[in-house]
Amino acid sequence: MGSMDRSKKRIQLRKKALVHFALCFVMGFFTGFAPHSTATLFSHRRADRQPVTGISFHPAAPVEQVVEPDGEAVNRSLIEIPRSAAVAAVAPAPGDDSDDPPPSAEGSVEAQPPSRRLLIIVTTTRADDRFQGALLLRLAHTLRLVPPPLLWIVVQAYAEAPATAAMLRTTGVIYRHLTFKENFTDPAAEADHQRNVALSHVEYHRLTGIVHFAGASNAYDLRFFEEIREIEAFGTWPVAMVSTNRKRVVVDGPVCRASRVEGWILKDSSNDKRLLPTGTDMNPKPPKINISGFAFNSSILWDPERWGRPTSLPDTSQDSIKFVHEVILEDETKLKCLPADCSRIMVWHLYTPRAIPLPFHDRSQAKS
Repeated sequence: MGSMDRSKKRIQLRKKALVHFALCFVMGFFTGFAPHSTATLFSHRRADRQPVTGISFHPAAPVEQVVEPDGEAVNRSLIEIPRSAAVAAVAPAPGDDSDDPPPSAEGSVEAQPPSRRLLIIVTTTRADDRFQGALLLRLAHTLRLVPPPLLWIVVQAYAEAPATAAMLRTTGVIYRHLTFKENFTDPAAEADHQRNVALSHVEYHRLTGIVHFAGASNAYDLRFFEEIREIEAFGTWPVAMVSTNRKRVVVDGPVCRASRVEGWILKDSSNDKRLLPTGTDMNPKPPKINISGFAFNSSILWDPERWGRPTSLPDTSQDSIKFVHEVILEDETKLKCLPADCSRIMVWHLYTPRAIPLPFHDRSQAKS
């Protein structure tokens, strides 16, 4: 009896051991498939939610205004700018006391496909323009519809800047707000100075892209921005100038054939009258192209030899806009017409009066 009891106990112990072994094996098997921590459990989900784009985004930087010794100030945007323009956010502005050299551009325009080329839109302002805030806001809404990358440079007198800066922060457009303290009595000279301020900023920070001067009172066909991204060196197109009463439309721009400039025309479309004749011999080159009628590769500002210019040039930083005009007009073969045959108007310049008389103004004068 004793031997039989001992054998039964051994069998029971073996069964218990086998059951424990099986349970441990099953638990270990499923434990191997479980994540080691909650971080790895959700890490794949976070990775899946990240957008796949060619632009790297970083946390937004707070707005700060840096006033330069020469009076220029730069308002930093709340929104991070694309890679090709990111150097402007981290580099010292012109006139800083830093000994660091200016940053280099991240690749050239030709190294990127046209759809990813940076558009550098420059807009000047006037203190006596009562519609300026509304016009800037309208242009901002247009630029919001343009696929990135795009950088909007707004230049303004220092005293007028606070109100505009508040508006720019709400537009959702990547921007740079540059200011100056010089006083001008000539509006044309002031506008050229503002363009030079913008081009100096582009040159110093090596912002590689396509530069276009967009007036606040301009209206655009959105296809225009797709067209100018195709520019390799210089591009030009006709501009329709519309008066406020809409009774006169003047077309100013090139005469094109197969993307080549064959002449220039200034035509009053309201009565089909040509103000400037066309033709190879009769049509001289205009002294200046309409400021909203051309765009160019920004690298011409710091790499003129690349575009067939001599390297021993005078300092162009003081009058960059004059330099750009000269380069464009000296050789029309460098210009590309947009569109190819200039058959479509994509830019309209709307003239608005500086002051609108009230309806009863003339009556009161007549009675007095």
